[in-house]
Amino acid sequence: MAKAKAPRTSQSTNKQVLTMPEAGSVPSVRKTSPVSSSSVDLTAQIRERAYQLSQERGNAPGHENEDWLKAEREVLARQSHLHTA
Repeated sequence: MAKAKAPRTSQSTNKQVLTMPEAGSVPSVRKTSPVSSSSVDLTAQIRERAYQLSQERGNAPGHENEDWLKAEREVLARQSHLHTA
């Protein structure tokens, strides 16, 4: 047989409720750094190269990681060469 639950006793607790500010009341701050836009650009280049590698292979499944890693090496090597030249 299930045990009956004891009734809850009312205890005073101090719960704080946070509210969101109204739209437009807080100025938006947008920070962009060269690192973040650069990393997004690199990711896009790697993705494109990995896709090309996949197409060259005839889109055979099971080589996604290999394509990505090879593309990453190629793109990063190209970036490194551009920055040292």
